[in-house]
Amino acid sequence: MAMWVFGYGSLLWNPGFEVAESVIGTLPDYARSFCMHSIHHRGTEEDPGLVLALDEQPGESCAGVALRVPVAQEAQTLAYLRERELISSAYVEKTLTVRLSDGREVQALVYVIDENHVQYCGGLPLEEQARIIARAVGGRGPNTEYLYNTARHLSDVGLEDPALEWLSARVQALAS
Repeated sequence: MAMWVFGYGSLLWNPGFEVAESVIGTLPDYARSFCMHSIHHRGTEEDPGLVLALDEQPGESCAGVALRVPVAQEAQTLAYLRERELISSAYVEKTLTVRLSDGREVQALVYVIDENHVQYCGGLPLEEQARIIARAVGGRGPNTEYLYNTARHLSDVGLEDPALEWLSARVQALAS
């Protein structure tokens, strides 16, 4: 069985591994939101930023991109993703069914938020999210860059996320 990875945030524009196939897909019963404090990549422990995570929400769905990994790269890719995504144990690695836009269903590796982790911050008002994102900087750069890249890449593949679009406009206004 092929190894698939579901990208809904930075994996859209910076997968960090070789991709054999990329297909729009939908993950049922999860919603994408800025519900995780970032203390490494887009913020610090003293001044956390925010990154996207998948929150389990029955009845909701998240549109993203399913990335198929070349067979020869599967072990290397899994090790890379675990080092990148499980840096603070705020994400939980799951294998979930993703519905592809071409009608296929695949089992994909998905990183979802652990709602019991200290970095979980679900339910923050969008205005508060914008203020945090506008100022935070971490080891991989400004939190604004993460937001703008993700919103732009979703739009580039034809996926709209009204909350990310609003946040992008608001953060640009705050940053200027």
